[in-house]
Amino acid sequence: MDKQDLLLALARKRKTAIWPGYSRIGDYHDGVYECDFVSPYTKSAGNVDAEIFVLLQDWSSDESLSGSLDSDCVRYGLTRTFPTNKRLVELLRHHFGVELGDVYGTNLFPFVKRGGISSSIPMGDLIRAAQEFALPQIQIVRPKLVICLGLNTFNAVRIACEHTPARRMDEAIASPFTFGESRVWCQAHTGGRGQSNRGRERVADDWRKMSIDFSSGA
Repeated sequence: MDKQDLLLALARKRKTAIWPGYSRIGDYHDGVYECDFVSPYTKSAGNVDAEIFVLLQDWSSDESLSGSLDSDCVRYGLTRTFPTNKRLVELLRHHFGVELGDVYGTNLFPFVKRGGISSSIPMGDLIRAAQEFALPQIQIVRPKLVICLGLNTFNAVRIACEHTPARRMDEAIASPFTFGESRVWCQAHTGGRGQSNRGRERVADDWRKMSIDFSSGA
């Protein structure tokens, strides 16, 4: 099987899975958000041969998807005006000279959480999602670099890879590790809160160090 076939098999697994306490992407607006990817985000970041793999935490929420239809999400798998997406595009362009469509992007947690967009997901469920969906995608795509956005995303992947979790963002960013052929890095979430908490100057320095590591092939 080629990469596309293997990724489609994971998407089909996600479509048929039922995790207690969560909804499925196809449960909203007569299934208009459904797609043949683990996460709709991959509609806009679907280069299966990419050297850079971006892993966000989760795609949306019950509250968001139960509201008015988001035509951007239907077409692109994301809302282009969201600060999270705009900032990510800026950072990829500045530090790696690539567009979102040049990378492979997905979400760690492939189901729909209850509540609003800022609602939390238990770490146990994030770890399970890393084991069942995120790590298999990394193994299929075989990127040189995996960028985990947010401490919980990074720690779920670390734990799934049998590493101890980082306690703070500083520690996480300073603790990249290798999984298969990939270097896995943590970066502050590109949403407003994540960028504000870390600070733009530190974010720029964090990404600069990561890009140097990427270029060196360390």
